[in-house]
Amino acid sequence: MDNNSPALDTVFLAFADSTRRAVLRQLGQGPASVSELAEPFDMALPPFMKHIRTLENAGLITTRKEGRVRTCELNPDKYAAVEQWLHDQRRQWASRYRKLDALLESLKGKSE
Repeated sequence: MDNNSPALDTVFLAFADSTRRAVLRQLGQGPASVSELAEPFDMALPPFMKHIRTLENAGLITTRKEGRVRTCELNPDKYAAVEQWLHDQRRQWASRYRKLDALLESLKGKSE
């Protein structure tokens, strides 16, 4: 994912809310219905559905409707893309820190 990717912005926006993170944690245990996911929260179903739509729009979850029951599950492909972006960021910063350490060592050697 590119740093300026709207998809990346959408994912981090989804991660920014504690309710959505709790839903993602719960879905880590396996698929669940919207009513099961909403149970621990003190909010009506319409506002909770906004959280579900945000997660779905970000691609972090998928939903399917069977009769009157909407079931949610994690989308592992989107997590892999986010994980790759984070890995690339860590690698880039580790390289920068190694270069800074080398510069500081060379400056320390010159001052002694």
